[in-house]
Amino acid sequence: MPVHPDLTRRDLLASVGTGIGWLALPSLLHADAAANANPLAPRSPHFPPRAKRIIHIYLNGGPSQVDTWDPKPELTKWGGKRIPVGNLTTERETGVALASPFQFDQYGDSGLWCSEIFKKTAIWHADRICVIRSMHANTPNHEQSMRLMNTGDERLSRPSYGSWLTYGLGCENQNLPGFVTLCPGLPVADSSNWRSAFLPGIYQGTYLDTRKTNVTELIANIQSPRTGVADQRRQLDLLASLNRQHQATRREDPNLEARIQSFELAYRMQMEATDALDISQESKATQEIYKAETVHGRQLLIARRLIERGVRVVQCYHGDVQPWDSHSNLAAEHRRLGNECDEPIAALLSDLDQRGLLDETLIICGGEFGRTPAVEIPIGGGNPTGRDHNHHGFSIWLAGGGIKGGLAYGATDEFGYRAVENRVHIHDIHATMLHLMGFDHKQLTYRQAGLDFRLTGLEEAHVVKDILA
Repeated sequence: MPVHPDLTRRDLLASVGTGIGWLALPSLLHADAAANANPLAPRSPHFPPRAKRIIHIYLNGGPSQVDTWDPKPELTKWGGKRIPVGNLTTERETGVALASPFQFDQYGDSGLWCSEIFKKTAIWHADRICVIRSMHANTPNHEQSMRLMNTGDERLSRPSYGSWLTYGLGCENQNLPGFVTLCPGLPVADSSNWRSAFLPGIYQGTYLDTRKTNVTELIANIQSPRTGVADQRRQLDLLASLNRQHQATRREDPNLEARIQSFELAYRMQMEATDALDISQESKATQEIYKAETVHGRQLLIARRLIERGVRVVQCYHGDVQPWDSHSNLAAEHRRLGNECDEPIAALLSDLDQRGLLDETLIICGGEFGRTPAVEIPIGGGNPTGRDHNHHGFSIWLAGGGIKGGLAYGATDEFGYRAVENRVHIHDIHATMLHLMGFDHKQLTYRQAGLDFRLTGLEEAHVVKDILA
């Protein structure tokens, strides 16, 4: 029997159904607006930042702290003898102490110690650099430690810190990505170190293979040889319409949104990206001080050109075919690698300073771990001439935006094995990086699978305030 003489059962069901639809409409409209909003629009951080951008010089493979920034006289004294406190467990068997083959000196008004490997960087910039000698990580394995350094977690799959910052800040330049990785090939480094994981795909790093010198080859298919810009725009509009229809029935697949956004970004990048990557526009003198004829020099010069144009995070990987992983012949290999990157790094810091960019650009330089003070015993025999991986204690350095220069912070033990004073974990570095960029690391989160994830994980992480200017 109808509740109202003019209201049938069919009318009642229709009214109730429409009411439910109206209740759902706001969330549907919000989802549609979010899908069509610009995910790279500039956003403000939690508080005023000290740095506006980051250049990360990644020394792939693990440079030796006791051969670069952490001199150990006791290691020289005990060279060729068993270290009296014993060897820590790392990845491979180690033996007697291996004295450093490199000369250390003090540089700048601060008297910062550095070996001849980075002599030019130290001569020109010792008073701008803060060396953290008390770094430590979790494991002595490349892949896990690289992911920890880049994503805050050894496990797959987590967003890289560059993706977190792009997610938090958006892009200053809508015609360029917010996060770029310059890497000459993928021998050890792989895309897990710059991926966005569960963050929207538009925040992943844009990878450029810097073995390529031709601008149009650095980014594959950046320009169409057959279709003009106007026709491309019409094609993309049609493609986007079809993709949105396809996406409407697959709301839970983030890869579709990433693909749509990547098409749009690639279209916008055609002119500005090719301009940013064209180092021939630089003076001959600038190209010479960067050693731009070399892969690493070219990378650092491109990095400066990218951050000038609003890119938030640029990573420059050094050590591709033969990384800083000197299990043998350390004296020759570390010297060779230092010769490749020392002068370009010094040039980058000088160039940024002259252009008024250094004070608002955070520079980070180091690898995923260090190396053992004890010599590595070669597998299968042979003359021991290298060092094993060492995650117990190692060095990185920072300069630029918000960093106190001319400082050696923390310490390892007398042989350089373990961080013992003012220990700094990778999570602490990430917390400090986010702080300098204007974020409370505990508040920059993303909800995934019912959990609020963050770059610094669930472990306790601290901003290293003693190194801040």
